[in-house]
Amino acid sequence: MKMTDREQIEKLYRDYWQYMIDKDVKAMDAIMTDGYTLTHMTGLKQKKRDFFDSVLSGELNYYSAVHDEIKVSVSGGRAEMTGKSRVEAAVYGGRKSRWRLRGDFTLSREDGVWKLSSSRASTY
Repeated sequence: MKMTDREQIEKLYRDYWQYMIDKDVKAMDAIMTDGYTLTHMTGLKQKKRDFFDSVLSGELNYYSAVHDEIKVSVSGGRAEMTGKSRVEAAVYGGRKSRWRLRGDFTLSREDGVWKLSSSRASTY
């Protein structure tokens, strides 16, 4: 059975976190547009390749993510998604901690496939 747009986007969110935990930048690349940017809660804005470098270098380490909520709004070939997850991570030399992270994402459909265009991280 074919998944709805909402189901595809919700899966994309769960995959996004799993790929970061696995440090699988090839898989991450496949689910993001070429122009993807991430704005961290500090305000730092990273382009996709810089974000991948931070994940691979160990600046950003993700260990687990439990998803509390995923909200999706679709309008044609564009969508917005807000995900709330309890994440275990160690970032920028800090110790491993638990975070309640909210991600606000924009998405676009490319050749019939949903991809992440941007995200902004905050806490909840």
